[in-house]
Amino acid sequence: MQPGTRAFSSDPALTMTTDPNNQTTSNDVPAASDVPAAAEGQSQQQEQRRGGGRGDRRGGRGDRRRGQERDSEWQERVVQIRRVSKTVKGGKKMSFRAIVVVGNERGQVGVGVGKAGDVIGAVRKGVADGKKHLVKVPLTRHNSIPTLSNGRDGAASVLIRPAAPGTGVIAGGSIRTVLELAGIKNVLAKRLGSKTPLNNARAAMVALQLLRTHKETAKERGISLEQIYS
Repeated sequence: MQPGTRAFSSDPALTMTTDPNNQTTSNDVPAASDVPAAAEGQSQQQEQRRGGGRGDRRGGRGDRRRGQERDSEWQERVVQIRRVSKTVKGGKKMSFRAIVVVGNERGQVGVGVGKAGDVIGAVRKGVADGKKHLVKVPLTRHNSIPTLSNGRDGAASVLIRPAAPGTGVIAGGSIRTVLELAGIKNVLAKRLGSKTPLNNARAAMVALQLLRTHKETAKERGISLEQIYS
C-alpha cells in the first residue's frame, strides 16, 4: 500500500483515497438500485392520497350538483307577506310572516308559513315548512283532476271540479297558486266563505288531498272498475 492511500473496504466501489493535501475524494456513484424501497413506498402513498382526494372532491361536486337539480325542480311562490307583532314584557316585538306555496308542477304541492325578523328569513322558513307538508295529487292525462272535491279549513271552503281540455285554471287568489304549482291545467274552482289567503290555500290543499282515482275508489269499495262506470 502506497503512503497517503488508505482502504476502508475490500469493495473497489467504496474505496476512498486521501491525497497529500488532506482532501478526501470518493469514487462511488449511487445507482438507481441503491435507492431504498421505503422512499418509493412513500411516493406511492402520496400519489394515492392525491388521487383519492381528487376523487372525493369530484364525488362531493357530483352530490352538490344532484342536490341543486333536485332543488331546481321545485318552484315557490309567495302568497302573502305581513308584518305582525307580539306583545312581550318590554313592549312589542315586530316580525314578518310569509305564506309560501311550493310545488313541482307534477302532482306535488305544499303550503308553508314562516316567521322571522326579516322577509328573507321568513320566506326561507316558509319554503322549508311547505316541503314538509307536501300532498300528492292524482292527475289525469289532460292535466285535470279525476273527480269533484270539496275542502274546508276554518271558515274557508273551496270547491274544485274537473274541466274539459282547453278550459284553463278558473280560480283566483291563493287557490289559483296552489292549483298551478300542483300541475293542474284544466280545473274549475270556487271560493266559499272566508277570504283569508292562508285558510283558502289550506282548504284547497284539503280538497286536493281528498282526491281519489277511479281505480282507488273501486279498490276501497271492493268492486270492479266497470261497476263504477256503469
